[in-house]
Amino acid sequence: MKKKLGNDFYRRDDVLLIARELIGKILVSHLDGILTSGRIVECEAYAGLKDKAAHSFGGRRTSRTETMYSPGGVAYVYLCYGIHHLFNIVTNVKDVPQGILIRSLEPVKGITDMLLRTGKEKADNSLTRGPGNVTRAMGISTSHNSTPLTGTRIYVVDDGFRYPPASIQSSPRIGVDYAGADALLPYRFFVKGNGFVSGRPK
Repeated sequence: MKKKLGNDFYRRDDVLLIARELIGKILVSHLDGILTSGRIVECEAYAGLKDKAAHSFGGRRTSRTETMYSPGGVAYVYLCYGIHHLFNIVTNVKDVPQGILIRSLEPVKGITDMLLRTGKEKADNSLTRGPGNVTRAMGISTSHNSTPLTGTRIYVVDDGFRYPPASIQSSPRIGVDYAGADALLPYRFFVKGNGFVSGRPK
C-alpha cells in the first residue's frame, strides 16, 4: 500500500534519522502532466545552525536560504555552480533550518520522459546518479523551491519496500571540504552496492 509522507514525517527533530528513513522511499514528480518517480538510494543530512556544511550555518539567512527556515515538508531547490538545480527536503520545525539533499535515485516510473529531459539515449546508471542528474530527470528546478511536499506536484511515497538494514551505509558527505571537521561527519546515507549511488567521498 502506497502512502504519501506527511508533515509529521518531516517535522521531527532528528535530521539524521529522517535521512536514513528516506532511503528506500520513492520521490515522485508530477509536473506539466508528466509523472516520473525514483527510489531514493542516496541522500545527505544537513544539521542547520551548528553544521558548517549547511547553508544555514550560524543562522545565515539570505533570499536563497530563507526556505530552509520554513516548517519541514517543503522543497528547498537551489542552483549550484550556476548549472545544477539541487533538490533538498526541509525538515524540523519553523526557524530550525535543517534539510536533506537527495543525491541519487533508482528510476521507477517515467524512464522515457527522464531520457527526454536529460538528453540521454539509454537508461544507464548515470540517468539519476548524482543530485544534478536527479533534478534533470525529475523535471525539478529552482522554480519549484518552497513547493509543499504534501501536495500533488512533488512528494515522497512509502510503498512498504525496505532495504535490509545492513545495506544502508553512512559516510562523510561529498564536496563539503570547506566545512572543516564537519566535513568528516557521517551524514551521507546510501545503499551499499547500488549502481545508482554517486561517487565516493574523498
